Amino acid sequence: MNKLGTILIVDDNRNVLAALKLLLERVFRQVVALPSPNTLLRQIEQYRPDVVLLDMNFSAGLNTGNEGLFWLREIKAHHPDLPVVLFTAYADIELAVAGMKEGAADFVVKPWDNDRLIATLTRACKSEKETAKRSAKSDSPLFWSDSPAMRDLRLMVEKIAPTDAAILITGENGTGKTLLAKEIHRLSSRNDKPFMTVDLGALTETLFESELFGHVKGAFTDAKTDRAGKIEEAAGGTLFLDEIGNLAFPQQAKLLTVIQQRTVTRVGSNKAIPVDFRLICATNQKLGEKVLRGEFREDLYYRVNTIHLEIPPLRDRREDILPFAERFLTVFAEKYRKPALRLSPDAARKLMEHPWYGNIRELEHAVEHAVIVCDGTELQEQDFKLTPPIQKDNVQEVTTLDEMEAEMIRKCIAKCAGNLTAVASTLGITRQTLYNKMKKYGI
Repeated sequence: MNKLGTILIVDDNRNVLAALKLLLERVFRQVVALPSPNTLLRQIEQYRPDVVLLDMNFSAGLNTGNEGLFWLREIKAHHPDLPVVLFTAYADIELAVAGMKEGAADFVVKPWDNDRLIATLTRACKSEKETAKRSAKSDSPLFWSDSPAMRDLRLMVEKIAPTDAAILITGENGTGKTLLAKEIHRLSSRNDKPFMTVDLGALTETLFESELFGHVKGAFTDAKTDRAGKIEEAAGGTLFLDEIGNLAFPQQAKLLTVIQQRTVTRVGSNKAIPVDFRLICATNQKLGEKVLRGEFREDLYYRVNTIHLEIPPLRDRREDILPFAERFLTVFAEKYRKPALRLSPDAARKLMEHPWYGNIRELEHAVEHAVIVCDGTELQEQDFKLTPPIQKDNVQEVTTLDEMEAEMIRKCIAKCAGNLTAVASTLGITRQTLYNKMKKYGI
């Protein structure tokens, strides 16, 4: 048979390397074996492999799998199209699933089956680049479900999208507020202009003006050149302000001035720059109640709220659960090169009975996990790993900002399986800041 190109194997067990080299030389023209990942990136540059088989653990006594995830990210950062298959012990399957979500093509469990290993590597070697190209070209419109609530929402969106009216999108986390904002932009007359997103929830007060309004050279220590802000970059298109409910009161006044005057003044300059943009905002908070409590400016509230679109939670439109699940099945079956998949009756019933407090995002992650771990063509109930609903009676009430921040960090550490680099990235802070906060809160 025609042999494939080059495979690079990284595993600290030399016996494993020897066995794999002997096996895979029948399939690949060149087999490169590394006992340590320290020279991995250099070896990739030298040998230009077609696929990498990467172990999850390398340091003696360390079996968290975080090393494998670290090197996976390094490979993807420098060679995004290079397929990586993770090599993992049975106990680390959940970490391997996390790795696939970060770009791994597939995973193989130790001790391995020779035929399955070869099939997995062959599939990854042949298909990964084609899949990446198809994904890059995909620009599908928003998937509209057929529930009465979403039909009404769609009719309203189609009516208001061609206008320049300011829109406030509200709804719980995971309901698809950002996707809806992008759909409004796609249907607008500004769709050939930028769609600029600003996550106000992740923007510190010190960076607010520079990020939104821009700055001129010399405005502050690190201002080496003039820089346009996000609002200027949205000129002619749509400015999407996500999590506007998190905006501090002083910044609300500055934003209001820009919205009213449609001009921005860069930090360090006195020159007002006219800018034309369509404004869409989103929040998971009830802004009207914040106005009554004096936490959100009433005049800004009315400026961003010409049209209010509320996305109902998934549990209030249960007829949408299975159509979304079927759509995600198709998407992830193609992404992970699985055959046509379907839900078993027990699996469908399990999805219908779950409360989905994480909404569509939670459903999407659940289906992706199930597609990755399933072996056949029918997803079974046990393939779905669903988070049980939190019993509010057992949750201690959080009363201060410090307590809220500490709780957020704890949850993120658990979600990232202790990978502090991933925690810092998810929270939008540096590792050193994360360490300082963990020390402060005794985490």
